[in-house]
Amino acid sequence: MIGSIAITLLKLAGALTIFLFALKLMSEGLQKFAGSKLRHILTKITGKPISGILAGTGVTAIIQSSTATTVMTVGFAGAGLLTLAGAIAVVMGANIGTTVTAWIITIFGLGGNSGEESVPLMPMVIAAISLFFIFSKKNKMQYLGQTIIGLALLILGLGLMGDSVPPLDEDVAHKIASWGQWGYWSILLFIVVGAILCIILQTSSAMTAVILLMANQGWINFETAMALVIGQNLGTTLTAQVVAMTTGTTGKRTARAHLVFNVVGALIFIIPFYPICHGVMFISEKLDSVFPAIPLLPLAITVFHTLFNVVTTVILAFFIPQLVKLVTWMVPDKKADEGEEEFRLTYLEPTLLSTAELNLQSAKSEIVEFSKRVLRMYTFLPGLRTAKNEEEFDAVLARITKYEGITDRMEMEISKFLTRVGSGDVSQHSSERISSMLRIIDNLESIGDAVYQIGMTRKNKREDAVHFDEGLNANLDHMTELVQKALDVMDANLHDYDHADLDAAYAAEKAINLYRDELRAKHLDALKQGTYDYSIGNAYSGLYALYEKLGDYVINVSEAIVGTKREEV
Repeated sequence: MIGSIAITLLKLAGALTIFLFALKLMSEGLQKFAGSKLRHILTKITGKPISGILAGTGVTAIIQSSTATTVMTVGFAGAGLLTLAGAIAVVMGANIGTTVTAWIITIFGLGGNSGEESVPLMPMVIAAISLFFIFSKKNKMQYLGQTIIGLALLILGLGLMGDSVPPLDEDVAHKIASWGQWGYWSILLFIVVGAILCIILQTSSAMTAVILLMANQGWINFETAMALVIGQNLGTTLTAQVVAMTTGTTGKRTARAHLVFNVVGALIFIIPFYPICHGVMFISEKLDSVFPAIPLLPLAITVFHTLFNVVTTVILAFFIPQLVKLVTWMVPDKKADEGEEEFRLTYLEPTLLSTAELNLQSAKSEIVEFSKRVLRMYTFLPGLRTAKNEEEFDAVLARITKYEGITDRMEMEISKFLTRVGSGDVSQHSSERISSMLRIIDNLESIGDAVYQIGMTRKNKREDAVHFDEGLNANLDHMTELVQKALDVMDANLHDYDHADLDAAYAAEKAINLYRDELRAKHLDALKQGTYDYSIGNAYSGLYALYEKLGDYVINVSEAIVGTKREEV
């Protein structure tokens, strides 16, 4: 008896593994095939909720992963390319997109099983079709072939899972039936069970497959399956909450919105549970003539799964502004400066995502955060000149020093992340993007070093009692402003690679160089005429040279961005 149970569990685990691997293979193939177009879809979202919902639905349906869509969405929102309202709309759409997986499982995995050979025949035919693509010299065709093989394995895995589930024992049937005799308490029990199982499996797609197969084998009735589907949706959001703990404010708010969405959806469907149950079954019976090869119960479950997400989205789409206010209240903004002077990564996860495309999007969002730190660090410099006493000067310099350490760590961690991505199976295109990003972060770190060197030069000047007159201070202030303009152009380019303005970057760099040349000429004349002594001249020339060097690092970043942009065309 025990041996038989162990063998059954091993068969089921093996079949589930094949199914999950197939889903991963399919998702990766689709993501590679779509490439950067998926990101472009999300960045073109307008202010209307419908555009975000449609984008989230479409992208998730293509890549077969709501988690992947959410990762990209959080990254864009954090980088300022999407509003929180837009991100919430995309997440709503992603929930609808997940229903495509359920339909694929129902139609291809459970439909047409009229004979013993129907299950193995279909995946074999689909796998044979992939031969026309996987040996192509074109990467796009190879990715499409990978997707088709993934679909074949998914159907095979579902068939094996179905074969692994034994016929329902009469005693077990009575036991399961007894759990459903408590009315709404039974519904709540199975909702909790569904949430827990989804958290354990770490994938709603696998949970959907398990529910459909259990229903198809007669282990559970329709009411129980509906409750498990509701629980599965709640379990998915709980997993997202754990992931969001390592993200920034926008990521946490997006995860909270996902939780609120599914909780409200659960309440909408739990209260009138039994009338909805009868309504869904009525619809499914009408659809049964359209899909005669699909068993009625799995079809009804898939219809309910679709209605749950579509109806909840339609209702809550009208309340997105209120939802934004709610999650903003749930996850308030940090107080000024709180957390900004501590090292943290917002978008990079310890575990790599499924494809290089998604990992590089996370890295891109983190680089934008890196740029924000560097720009904030630069704004401290004027405070060194205007400090009224030693205590005030030391406080500003301490902040610069702390930020220098933060920028060093950010460069190191992002570099390590990109190196890990590059060590995997990446395309030539992704490899070139990684090289460009490594160049960007290297120069961002160099900007931080230059700011620190300017601060230390100011410190040495102060300790040596070297004083600049109003003219020299005004010159350095103007140089500070010119570099600030260059930094602003760089930051704008980092936010939007597709519209990076290299001409503006070169113009800002040229202005810095021309002014450096002007200051150098005046400085040499002043030394000849004895306008100021060597110690003043040395400190002065050292400062404007550092500013000019900082400008070189800034233009290097914009050049690397445009290089990345050209690679994506």
